[in-house]
Amino acid sequence: MTGPAAVLVGMPGAGKTTVGLALAGLLGVPFRDTDDDVARLAGRPTPDVLREEGEAAFRLLEHRAAVAALTEHTGVLSLGGGAVLHAGTRARLAGCRVVHLRAGLDTLARRIGDGDSRPLLEGDPRPRLARLMRARLPLYRQLAAVSVHAEHRAPHEIAEEIAAALATAT
Repeated sequence: MTGPAAVLVGMPGAGKTTVGLALAGLLGVPFRDTDDDVARLAGRPTPDVLREEGEAAFRLLEHRAAVAALTEHTGVLSLGGGAVLHAGTRARLAGCRVVHLRAGLDTLARRIGDGDSRPLLEGDPRPRLARLMRARLPLYRQLAAVSVHAEHRAPHEIAEEIAAALATAT
């Protein structure tokens, strides 16, 4: 295995940042979120990039951010929910300790709320989430070394399960 201690993937609202921070604390390693990296590369918040430049331009920036993070970062890494859509990012994830955080549509919709801060979910987020899930779940499953149910439990409990699963997977 190469790269970060763990790479978290999953749908928007699955808890990648919250659980990632808990996991990094548990493992005693730094945490990094590629959404923050995209914002730094673009010089503005990621929702603005999506709204102003469109999804295709955003995905290219996201791919650049993911490749850099996968190369440089040795702690816990959270990828944006759609990062797995880029074939180059998927290829770069080969050999990494990818953890899929799973949550059901009801939980995701509740956590997302009205979706106003997420351009791909604006309007009525529930049907948009369902469409994104259909496209992304097969990719998450294909990439994941570990898959964890990430709802109805505290973030530290989910982090503990991930840490235990990673310890037995290596």
